[in-house]
Amino acid sequence: MIIRHSKPIFLADDDLDDCFLFEEALSELPVQAELYTAHDGVELMQMLVASEDNLPFILFLDLNMPRKNGFQCLQEIKSNRKFKEIDVIILSTSFDQDIANELLELGASHCLRKPNDIKELKRSIYDAIVLADESVLPRTLK
Repeated sequence: MIIRHSKPIFLADDDLDDCFLFEEALSELPVQAELYTAHDGVELMQMLVASEDNLPFILFLDLNMPRKNGFQCLQEIKSNRKFKEIDVIILSTSFDQDIANELLELGASHCLRKPNDIKELKRSIYDAIVLADESVLPRTLK
């Protein structure tokens, strides 16, 4: 199944290696979408404001970033009526269940542990995009 999107996909992650792997994984999926990357929370929020007429279909947001972290970005996104409908997938190398619950309460669509290999990363990205495309993104994916 090929997924075609008229809106871009945003990735906010300060780790350049993780960004490269994400871009590589996305390029290997049957998804036609443009990826835009921010390397810290301040840059992400500037990108969102600049893209108000063409907001991302889905945002993959790293929890631990400089200048403005994922918590701060999520709160700002979900408190802004222009951005609050964006599906936000939180990425992190590890999650405490209490932190994940707090992020979900703040409006994250899902919390995802960063996979260690590209095959798992591709599956995770694809599953999130398919579910967001169906507008039924559950709060508990693997």
